[in-house]
This record gives sequence, C-alpha cells and structure tokens, in this order.
Amino acid sequence: MKTILYFFLLASSICLAQEVALLKYSGGGDWYANPTSLPNLIQFCNQNIKTTLNSKPATVSAESSDIFSYPFIHMTGHGNVVFAPNEIINLRNYLLAGGFLHIDDNYGMDEYIRREIKKIFPNNELVEVPVNHLIFQGPYKFTSGLPKIHEHDKKRPQAFGIFIENRLVLLYTFECDLGDGWEDYEVHNDPVEIRLKALQMGANIINYVFNN
Repeated sequence: MKTILYFFLLASSICLAQEVALLKYSGGGDWYANPTSLPNLIQFCNQNIKTTLNSKPATVSAESSDIFSYPFIHMTGHGNVVFAPNEIINLRNYLLAGGFLHIDDNYGMDEYIRREIKKIFPNNELVEVPVNHLIFQGPYKFTSGLPKIHEHDKKRPQAFGIFIENRLVLLYTFECDLGDGWEDYEVHNDPVEIRLKALQMGANIINYVFNN
C-alpha cells in the first residue's frame, strides 16, 4: 500500500509541473551538447502551441529525486553513456510514475544508449514508434514519421520507444538530430524549413507529454 501511495504522489507531482530538464549523465559523453536547443524549443512551444513552460530548462542528474519534478527530461550527446545501478532504479521509477525521457542521438551514442536502456527496462523491447502514433499527429502532422534534420550516414530517421501499458514513456530519436535543428540558426545554418520541422516535431513531443 505504501508503494502504491508513493508512486501516486510522484505521478501527481510530475503531472503538475510546467518545466523541462536536461539529463546529466556519466560515461564521458557530452550531455551538455546543443546548449541553445531546449531554450529555443521552449520558446517555440510557448509561442505556437500555447504552453506555459518555464523559459529556462533545468539540469538534473539521473540519481537525483529532482527528476520527479519534471514531466519531460531531454538527453543528448555524441558518446558513451553509463548509468550506475541507483540511477537505473531511479530512472525506471520516474518513468513508471508518469515521467517521460526523450533521448536524441546527436550521432555517436547509439551503441551505448541502447545498452543502458536495456538495463532500465530489461523486460521491454525498444520498438519503432508507428507513424500513426499520436506523437506524429499533432499539433503538427508528420505523415511519414520522424523528419530528417541532418544526414550523417544518410540512413532514414527512426523513432524508437519503450511502451508501458500502451503509454510511450521513453522516446529515442535516431539518425535525425532533432536537437541540432532546435539550436540557434547560426550554429548549423540549417535551412529555415528544416529547422522549422525540427521545432514542430519537438512541439509534438512536448504536446504529447503534457496532454496525454
């Protein structure tokens, strides 16, 4: 009974907060990559889909209880990721309690993050999110699924997810570079239409987290 009450209280606090955070992690990967991406996404969402998110994203560590204060946590980087056992438990509890983790491979973290996701959910498969999922339906329509922002290996962009009782709790965007598309224009000089697609897809993710 105490366990049920604990998760109910955690879920309630997660649902009420209008803030997002960047996940700090160990292993050597650059968790701090794309410093302007989240502020720009927040600004875009507040201006275009009427969210009221705090304009300054927080930074949280995987082992901290502070993660339960944020309905949406974003993670990115180019290299190695290592979660300690206590971090794995904390992240699992956060996601089961109603939290959401978006992992954006900034090119180079794929082999490492897949290993760590398996530690968080050893009994759940990372599956491709179908194009008819709500996250692609609105407020902006992406009929072909995840948009391609940067080319790298010229592979198709893929959105993978962990579903718990039909709820998408973890989204892993691969061969896409959404976060690069959210950054200030002069960082990558992406065409306006490409950057807009990235921000619109990001807005869909935020909309899904805060309205479902």
